[in-house]
Amino acid sequence: MKRYFGIFLMSLLSTAAFSQQNTYNLIVGTYTAPGKSEGIYTYSFDITAGTTTLKNVTRGTANPSYLAISPDRKFAYAVNETGNTSSVSAFKYDAKTGNLTLLNKVDSHGADPCFIAVDAQNVIVANYSGGSLAVFSRQADGSISEAVQVIKHTGKSIDPRGRQESAHVHMTKFTPDHKYLVVNDLGEDQTYIYQYNPTGKEETLSQKSVIKATPGTGPRHITFSPNGKFAYLAHEFNGMISVFTYANGSLAKIQEIGTTTKNFNGKVDAADIHVSADGKFVYETNRGDANTISAFKVITGGRLKHIETVSTLGKGPRNFSIDPSGKFLLVGHQYTNNIVIFNRNQNTGKLTDSGNRIDVGAPVCLVFDK
Repeated sequence: MKRYFGIFLMSLLSTAAFSQQNTYNLIVGTYTAPGKSEGIYTYSFDITAGTTTLKNVTRGTANPSYLAISPDRKFAYAVNETGNTSSVSAFKYDAKTGNLTLLNKVDSHGADPCFIAVDAQNVIVANYSGGSLAVFSRQADGSISEAVQVIKHTGKSIDPRGRQESAHVHMTKFTPDHKYLVVNDLGEDQTYIYQYNPTGKEETLSQKSVIKATPGTGPRHITFSPNGKFAYLAHEFNGMISVFTYANGSLAKIQEIGTTTKNFNGKVDAADIHVSADGKFVYETNRGDANTISAFKVITGGRLKHIETVSTLGKGPRNFSIDPSGKFLLVGHQYTNNIVIFNRNQNTGKLTDSGNRIDVGAPVCLVFDK
């Protein structure tokens, strides 16, 4: 009898463990003003059905547009995009409940921070309107120090709509080898590569090189292939994707490919770009008058071949994310206040509407806690 009870108990535990693997936390950063969002939202995402259940809402944090989870999954960090009063917030993160508990908040040292990167030692923020990037040390309790290094860009470029009259740092991203930091400056039409010394304090970052984009294109977001050999850079103003090889802190361009039809005359306002976990497909979103997502197949040498461009079924597709199973792709719409969940064919890369939605005010950043 004891033997059968033991087998039954092990079966239950195995079933429970399996069911836990079918759900992941989805943390959503938003704009709280103007709009109906109350802060940061944590959902439970079921990878078998592509459905969600709200777990927690972290209120009292203004415009937490972009966020990141620490590598040890114990803490979360978010920018507070509030113009000249902008800040960076540190939270204790409870993965089980989805609760975020504020630890501290410090000056972002630049207006309108729009991206955040975190590792075991530091939090690094891109300040869009301020044209700067700032480095904050992580403390043992998860809180962050005042800025230990601030780098101010001062250039400009030629955009006729007045979006390049000054520097606009748009992204701070670690390279796959974690030895460098890539920083896109939309206002300058330049991508900086900084050497990264995680314990360097005021000398954490030192400039290695600068890559000049085609004037008036606005480099925005960059992503790397899983094998670390290729990089894909989305340009906001025309939706072009630059394809690079990557090695030892150097990017070498090998291709430029578009995401709109030749007869498209509206505003593009490209937003986000990601590679699937298997490295076979690249996706890119356009906002403006397009409101589309384009899928590309990665072919020989890391180059891209266009597969399809489809509507995101909303307005203002900002950030998007592929779920940990690879079966779903979620697009956050800033202006229609929802997240559209697409089925993703893992063999063809194509997307179809799952019919599932998440109603949430002005979603800007979608982060899966794996």
